[in-house]
Amino acid sequence: MKLGVFTVLFGNKSFEEMLDHVKALGLSAVEIGTGCYPGNAHCPLDELLEDEQKRKDYIEAITSRDLMISAFSCHGNPLTPDKSFADESDSVLRKTIKLASLLGVPVVNAFSGTPGDSDEAKQPNWPVVPWPREYGDILTWQWENKLIPYWKEIGELAERHNVKIGLELHGGFLVHTPYTLLKLREATCDTIGANLDPSHMWWQGIDPVAAIKILGKTGAIHHFHAKDTYIDQDNVNMYGLTDMQSYGNVQSRAWTFRTVGCGHSMQEWSDMMSALRMYNYDYVVSIEHEDAIMSVEEGFTRAVNNLNSVLIRESAGEIWWA
Repeated sequence: MKLGVFTVLFGNKSFEEMLDHVKALGLSAVEIGTGCYPGNAHCPLDELLEDEQKRKDYIEAITSRDLMISAFSCHGNPLTPDKSFADESDSVLRKTIKLASLLGVPVVNAFSGTPGDSDEAKQPNWPVVPWPREYGDILTWQWENKLIPYWKEIGELAERHNVKIGLELHGGFLVHTPYTLLKLREATCDTIGANLDPSHMWWQGIDPVAAIKILGKTGAIHHFHAKDTYIDQDNVNMYGLTDMQSYGNVQSRAWTFRTVGCGHSMQEWSDMMSALRMYNYDYVVSIEHEDAIMSVEEGFTRAVNNLNSVLIRESAGEIWWA
C-alpha cells in the first residue's frame, strides 16, 4: 500500500508548493480535486484537456518528485433538482473521466448524488425510513428513474476510458452504505465501486472492517480515504446519529470528524489496514483532513505519523514457516 493525501486541504498553496510539501513528509500519492465541492485549486481541468504540453508538464511535476495521482475527485450532485449544479456536476465528472484517461489516472472519485422526490422537485430528498410509505415510494422512484439510468451511462463512459469510479459512501446521498453501493454496482457495472471512508461508516453504526470485508470480496473497493470520527455518546443520547447541527458545534454534536487516531484506536486502524490487505486492496490510503479542533498541519502530520505505524507496504511473500 501507499500513503497519500487528498490535497484540498492545501488549497492555499500553489500546485508545486503543495507537491513539495507532500513529498517532504514522505508521502507517495496525491488525490486531486477537479471541481464541484472539492474545487480545482490544483487542477485547471479545461486547460489540461485542451493542451497536450500542459498535460505533460503537469504529470512531470508529479512524477519528478516520485509521486503519483491516486485519483481525481469531483464530488458533486449530478442528480439534484438544482439544474445548474446538476449540469456542472455532470460536466465536471465527464471531463474528469476524460482527463484521468489521458493522464493514466485509474480512479475518479465522486458522490452518487440525490434527486428530489419527483421531476417537479426543487431540492434533493434523502429518504431514510420506510414508513410512512411515501418515503419508500420516493426511494424506489429515485433509484429506478434517476440513479440507475445515470450511473449506467457514466459507468459505460468510464469503462470506455479505462477508468474506475469510486463513489464515496456518504450520508445525504443515495449510495451511502455497502449495500447501496453493491446494489448500484449490480444494476450497472463493475467499473462502479467504492471510495471507502471509514469516518462515514462509524457514524452510521457500520464497522469499517466489516465493510472492507463485504466490499473487498467482490473487488468493489477502488480507493480508500483515511479520516476518523469521534462519537460522543452523551450527545448521541440527545441528538441521535442523524444530528443536523453544524460541524463547528463540536461540544454538542453527536459525532465529529477527527484526524486518524483521534476518534478510534490505532488498533482499529491497524485492523482496517490488515483487512484491506487480506481482501486484495493494495493501493493508496489517502488522508482526508476535516478535523474541527486541530489545525491542518497538526492534523495532517499526526495522520501521517499514525498511518505510517500501521500501513502494510511490503508483500508478505511465501509462508516460510509452514
